Amino acid sequence: MAEASGKAGGAARCIALVGPYLSGKTTLLESILARTGAITRQGKVADGNTVGDASPEARSHGMSVEANIATTEFLGDTYTFIDCPGSIEFLHEARSVLPAADLAVVVAEPDEKKLAALQLILKELEDLGVPRLIFLNKVDKAEAGLRAALEMLQRASAQPVVLRQLPIWENGIVTGFIDLALERAFVYREHAPSEVIEMPDAAKADEVEARFAMLEKLADYDDELMEQLLSDIEPPRDRVFDDLRREMREGLIVPVLTGSAEHGNGILRLMKSLRHDAPTIAHTVERLGLPEGSGAVAQILKTFHTPHGGKLSVARVLRGEIADGMTLRRANGEEDRISGLFTLRGQEAAKASGARAGDTIGLGRLEKVATGDTLAADRPIANLVTIAPPPPVYGKAVAAKERKDEVKLTAAIGKIIDEDPSLSLVHNQDAGEMVLWGQGEMHLRVALARLTGKFAIDVATHDPHVGYKETIRKAVTVRGRHKKQSGGHGQFGDVVLEIKPLPRGSGFEFTDSITGGVVPKQYIPSVEAGCRDYLRQGPLGFPVVDIAVNLADGSYHTVDSSDMAFRTAARIGMSEGMAQCSPVLLEPILHVEIMVPSDATSKVNTIVSQRRGQILGFDARPGWPGWDVVQAQMPEAEMRDLIVELRSATAGVGSYVCRFDHLAELTGRLADQVIESHRREAA
Repeated sequence: MAEASGKAGGAARCIALVGPYLSGKTTLLESILARTGAITRQGKVADGNTVGDASPEARSHGMSVEANIATTEFLGDTYTFIDCPGSIEFLHEARSVLPAADLAVVVAEPDEKKLAALQLILKELEDLGVPRLIFLNKVDKAEAGLRAALEMLQRASAQPVVLRQLPIWENGIVTGFIDLALERAFVYREHAPSEVIEMPDAAKADEVEARFAMLEKLADYDDELMEQLLSDIEPPRDRVFDDLRREMREGLIVPVLTGSAEHGNGILRLMKSLRHDAPTIAHTVERLGLPEGSGAVAQILKTFHTPHGGKLSVARVLRGEIADGMTLRRANGEEDRISGLFTLRGQEAAKASGARAGDTIGLGRLEKVATGDTLAADRPIANLVTIAPPPPVYGKAVAAKERKDEVKLTAAIGKIIDEDPSLSLVHNQDAGEMVLWGQGEMHLRVALARLTGKFAIDVATHDPHVGYKETIRKAVTVRGRHKKQSGGHGQFGDVVLEIKPLPRGSGFEFTDSITGGVVPKQYIPSVEAGCRDYLRQGPLGFPVVDIAVNLADGSYHTVDSSDMAFRTAARIGMSEGMAQCSPVLLEPILHVEIMVPSDATSKVNTIVSQRRGQILGFDARPGWPGWDVVQAQMPEAEMRDLIVELRSATAGVGSYVCRFDHLAELTGRLADQVIESHRREAA
């Protein structure tokens, strides 16, 4: 790897690129790197030659599937851009990055169909308090016009959107823009800096109107500016720039810049805005609430497991300086020693000699460190960021195709969860399977591709087993007798069991009403153990719940009786008695909360009903204008691909959370199909 010494002087900023799927974030990153001289030629996503989305999984699926990091320089300052995936299935990638970023550039396009996805991303930024601006990409394709695009952006944003640039149109083509703060007109040059031109006469009236609208919104947070506008006094230009900078940093407004990432239009103007207006590391540290001190502190944004270099932790240095070999401490006091510092540009890493406050850097081989950790060189400090992974919505049971890979598979899954904490692994003891859970079909597809490609493990998958149970409808009394003579001591156990159903949710109860010592006390626990042995698989083939067993009578032999004999007798009694108790299949019912845009609520109600679900009601989603929460109860068996259909009905943004609610009887044809399928699998 090439040697890249740390650069003294100049500011170091971390900028997150976020936005809906296919809005052009990766293309914008490529254009920025080309304009700032970090790369000699701008690649294209379609050609598979961009700095971002360079992983095999991203290339094969044609989309961002993880955060892509690239550092460049502009006018003496250092900028690390982190291109975050736009799909809701990979949204958690942004959650660990955004808190420590100085600013988020929200890449949007004038497409009404992307409104819900844009709102979801802006809401995330609003909740985190991260300053943001919007880069209205593909402005040349705004078929409904700029005014309609701004109205869409405003519906997605809780804060006022403030247009900073007015596109210049000629014969239906965007040829340049007017900077409303500078009051200057520019003409675009293909993949070259734009040039100042005389403001076109046809645009002057629109410029006056748009500039006044911008000033009005700024004046909502500046009384002096409001007085100047009311008095028809032209405010000083410096005052306008100061207000734009302050109000954006405080999250009061969301400035809107325009351009085309594909053609390199508006890129340098965006960079200059970042240079003058984006908060510095000092503002970010204050927002994060970093306690005062002098020692170095870093926030872990992302974890990678590289094929040859081992674990790499991407960190934002919040305070002090970090050097190779330094020992850093987690919040719990655990220590880890840095083994290598690296600057990152996509899949490439270059050795660095050091890092200072504001830098975003790769730290080598911090084996104990996880994404979201706050590391300190001196005494440990509490984590500044709490990143709760979203609840899973889609799962697949996974197993190694070859026995020799079983241990390797568990370790590999641990590494991909380390890289992406929105994945989780659940061991289903009843079904004897491992279930990998994630945020959607594509999310799991990418995770499985990594297991195969990155860790060379062939994995077999199938749908997770549903947690069916069984119970009984009537009570019986049955004798279980185990007698065996084979020379020497034999085996003898004799029990009379009273089996009866219990109310739903009671579980299993065992009692005894033995009198006269017909079953000695020391054998009674073995009788209970034998009953519990049988509960693992009842007459229908499923775990048994909600029954009570009373040991009412029995007999023993002074020589041949033993714990094992009575345990076996109890199993025999349960096996004979349970079949006479009218066994019935129980299926798990989940309580489901589905979050969707309001215009899709009726579609979701239909989906739930078609899946044997019961609608309990719906209401407005608190804090989410234009969204609803649908409450329902649904069988677990109907949840397998619910998220796929839900995303299809909501332009990719719907989601849900669920919890177990109760077990309900399942009878008739569906029950017969479940039992028959289970017997075939067991055969």
